[in-house]
Amino acid sequence: MTDAAIVVESLAKRFGKVEALRGVDLQVPPSTVLGLLGPNGAGKTTTVRVLTTLLSPDEGRAMVAGYDVVKQAEELRHVIGLAGQNAAVDENLTGLENLEMVGRLYHVPAAEAKRRGEQILERFELSDAAHRVAKTYSGGMRRRLDLGASLVGRPQVLFLDEPTTGLDPRGRLEMWDIIRDLVTEGTTLLLTTQYLDEADRLADKIAVIDGGRVIAEGTSDELKARVGGEMLALRVADRSRAGEAAGAVLGLGPGGGNVDNNTGEINVPVGTDGTAILTEAVRRLDTEGIKLADVGLRRPTLDDVFLALTGHAAEEADGQQPSEDGGRSKRRDRKREKV
Repeated sequence: MTDAAIVVESLAKRFGKVEALRGVDLQVPPSTVLGLLGPNGAGKTTTVRVLTTLLSPDEGRAMVAGYDVVKQAEELRHVIGLAGQNAAVDENLTGLENLEMVGRLYHVPAAEAKRRGEQILERFELSDAAHRVAKTYSGGMRRRLDLGASLVGRPQVLFLDEPTTGLDPRGRLEMWDIIRDLVTEGTTLLLTTQYLDEADRLADKIAVIDGGRVIAEGTSDELKARVGGEMLALRVADRSRAGEAAGAVLGLGPGGGNVDNNTGEINVPVGTDGTAILTEAVRRLDTEGIKLADVGLRRPTLDDVFLALTGHAAEEADGQQPSEDGGRSKRRDRKREKV
């Protein structure tokens, strides 16, 4: 009998002819964060919906906090929490009334539900807005209230489905701090995200899912090691010559690479011969008369990992989202090609 907080074995789910999940296997130890990383349509939300008893699997088995998600669904609902992609709050109730309502749904006595609600509002820095109706809240306040509502029942396992979507950079950082505190207090988290930096910073282990299957698992460092060594990163001054530049440096490293024709950026794995390959790349481009705006060596990122595993960037399937620096995430703004 495993002591894992979440166990998923050969999970499959179909919607008509669409195979949303095709044999997903996962294990999450207690008091840890599993980051489920993948693009829209990969199967992340379907996995969460099955594990939180909102969908029944067509095949496979899943246990959460020791309960079978199908056979013991009613018992399981009392020990889990869920914060979805959109804040599920009643806009016509105050912040405190929202939390009290959730507490009553968990069969918490009225006085205790109010006490827990007040504690959560204080923790999430919403006490001053406790008696304001939720429709007057900002987007970040609603996300915090929604996460707070998922904690009223004091869940053993918490599912966060893209919890920082739509938040500004400050809101994302605040949410990250809250998530870290929850894990420190003993909560097990399954976090789905399309933000590579989010998985990198929060997750003890990452599972990369694409096309309804887990295609890689490991710590952030373990996954990055699969790319191998350093990356040569260069940007040509004339973006129209990005493809030509990529052709000139193609094959210098042990693997492939990618070129962004919109920004003129080229990334190539170089293994352990980074300095020599950088020198040769600069020589070749100089011979071709291609000027560089920037060049250097860097460690691989999770974006490099996802590109190497799937052939496309983790986030190119979705629209634009704000990055931490307040701008637009380059990963969402560009179409990258493997070289």
